Amino acid sequence: MFFVKVLITGGAGYIGGTVAGLLAQNGHNPVIFDNLSHGRRNLLPPGVEFIQGDLADRAALEAIFAAAVQSHQPFDAVLHFAAFIEAGESMLHPEQFFRNNTTGTLSLLEAMLASGPRRIVFSSTAAVYGEPESIPIREDARLQPTNPYGESKLLAEHMLSWFNRIHGFRYASLRYFNVAGAPEGPDGVTRGEAHTPETHLIPKILDVAAGTLAAMRVFGNDYNTPDGTCIRDYIHVSDLADAHLLALNALDTRDRLIYNLGNGKGFSVQQVIESARRVSGQPIPVEVCPRRPGDPAVLVASSQKAIDELGWRPRYSQLDDILRTAWTWHQKLLGISQS
Repeated sequence: MFFVKVLITGGAGYIGGTVAGLLAQNGHNPVIFDNLSHGRRNLLPPGVEFIQGDLADRAALEAIFAAAVQSHQPFDAVLHFAAFIEAGESMLHPEQFFRNNTTGTLSLLEAMLASGPRRIVFSSTAAVYGEPESIPIREDARLQPTNPYGESKLLAEHMLSWFNRIHGFRYASLRYFNVAGAPEGPDGVTRGEAHTPETHLIPKILDVAAGTLAAMRVFGNDYNTPDGTCIRDYIHVSDLADAHLLALNALDTRDRLIYNLGNGKGFSVQQVIESARRVSGQPIPVEVCPRRPGDPAVLVASSQKAIDELGWRPRYSQLDDILRTAWTWHQKLLGISQS
């Protein structure tokens, strides 16, 4: 299907902006909806329409969808990225995550029900699985989140399932593992991973490599893993973006899709630090701290279902390659010479 118009909630963020850029490059017409609480205007793809607003404002969403219908250019689909994403923060303020992620998704679905499209790709998370019973994690694994962030996303998935059954919504729920890297080529010049405050592992390690952070804090080195640090699955953001376009196309013929999106390989925190040392050429000192509550020891995806059913072909499988794109962009962000 040729998507004349796609609304992207949270499209001024790292992942949403990358997907918006890829959609525009492929002839689609993305419209970005973002409250800029975490997103940034410089992550917007050139020439893409931007609407500042909040998911809590259902009337504003309904007005956007209604205006598109009245102008005979209705939205064909929604890509829903807008969410709070910090698992650790969710253990301190769960109410904020349920209000923003779960209730915000309901507000969006109700607006779509009133005058919007009935097709949505949802940005979910590996956190819906909690502590896995087996590795790699398949889509039919038990869903038992260990933090409110994962629970808030799982509740949104449940809503999507019921809207599918009762209202005929077509949806794809894409359960991400750890997203990293930066797009290469012209679109990668202005887009990479950076949050305020920064809490994600790879950009924090690169802050240490760049000298803007004194040491990398490692939360726990006594897990039941080969080197004692948590193991995670890292997927390049460009590979993730490719999967979104494939999922949109698949909704032409299917009405309910659930896929894990990961590398299929697990790397420990220590291995990521060692990779960053190789890529950056910097020593990267480490400070070991107590474990954080709600952190599973190992999260590694089986993405075979997406490979088999969507024809998804990730291009970045090596950790050093992913870190290299992240480091290149990180240096641009900080104005560091790459000579």
